[in-house]
Amino acid sequence: MKGSKKIKLHGFNNLTKTLSFNIYDICYANSAEDRERYIKYIDEQYNAERLTDILKHVTKTIGAQVLNIAKQDYEPQGASVTILISEEEVYDEDLDPSCNKGILKNNPQSVVGHLDKSHLTVHTYPEYHPDNGISTFRVDIDVSTCGTISPLKALNYLIDSFDSDIITIDYRVRGFTRKASGQKIFIDHNINSIQNFIAKKTLNKYKLIDVNVYQENIFHTKMMLNEFDLANYLFEADPDDLTVKEQKSIIANLKKEMKEIFYGRNIGRS
Repeated sequence: MKGSKKIKLHGFNNLTKTLSFNIYDICYANSAEDRERYIKYIDEQYNAERLTDILKHVTKTIGAQVLNIAKQDYEPQGASVTILISEEEVYDEDLDPSCNKGILKNNPQSVVGHLDKSHLTVHTYPEYHPDNGISTFRVDIDVSTCGTISPLKALNYLIDSFDSDIITIDYRVRGFTRKASGQKIFIDHNINSIQNFIAKKTLNKYKLIDVNVYQENIFHTKMMLNEFDLANYLFEADPDDLTVKEQKSIIANLKKEMKEIFYGRNIGRS
């Protein structure tokens, strides 16, 4: 909000701020066996344990406290993690050891109150095209907070935590809180674009498009890598082992995949 003077609120700041990511890593795997190995590699690199470590770091970065962690690796592939968080510090004596660590025995209602307000989730989706060798790994991340903590503080850490060819980011502020006078506040910080919070070195690496609905406090940014080096997209292969014709075909399919994800629609051959 404009000005540096703190605004006295009536009760708790119950604005909900939600940051949502779709992060895509794209590669070419020549054979069916290569594609299966790619998915296995991705599952090993981004298993539930590593994703949990990433979300724990996010929790620390935004100044929150972990209440509960649920994580799962899936068959045949994929993983997910959910972390419930609170703004206030949680002490060991407040935790109930008889069930999931994080349930507050002295005030269990506070966990219920956080279920739709303060949480972090991540889900992974490895997949591949049935015919042309293109494989895509998608990570969905949601960071939802209330109170004074902001998910925007974790923006750059999350971007840097993955090899990202395409990134789509949504940020929304929901609900309202009140001043001591009773007047409603629908947003408590200045923002006109998610790009305001992305490091300059990252902005320079990507093509970016914004779609914002300011009157609804909804912000959307799409990012696609500027530079393209075929060697970075071949799984267990070298460009020198391919003919010029093969290289051109693979590049066309890779760029087509990236453009379709970036623009959100199927397009003709590049």
